[in-house]
Amino acid sequence: MEKFVRLTATACPLTVPNLNTDQILPARYLKWPRSKGLGTVLFQDLRFDADGKEKADFPLNRPAFKGAKILLGGRNFGGGSSREAAVYAIYDSGIRCVVAPSFGDSFAQNSVKNGLLAAIASEEDIAPFAAAVTAD
Repeated sequence: MEKFVRLTATACPLTVPNLNTDQILPARYLKWPRSKGLGTVLFQDLRFDADGKEKADFPLNRPAFKGAKILLGGRNFGGGSSREAAVYAIYDSGIRCVVAPSFGDSFAQNSVKNGLLAAIASEEDIAPFAAAVTAD
């Protein structure tokens, strides 16, 4: 795990409230070993259609946000089950920080253990950042 000192990177807005761990990493991928590349199936059912084609309107699929290392999330990001593999998928995709108004308790704990910064900021503080990165 890399030491977290400072991060200057592209941020991607995904301010959907209650984005749960099953949406972050669908259950069918829990049997995959981490070495197989869980980052490749991050948000699988939201990011891709039934044929495996990228959905153009999903933020991480937009050219401006490819390679983003910061994710701007909505309240209760990572709620639901305590699957640590959801954090692995985010981290393995290259994202190093999720900023959201609140996190699921297990998600926040798993983030700390795995080097993903789960930073809390109010919806009022996140909204202008999300608007700015979308407009720029």
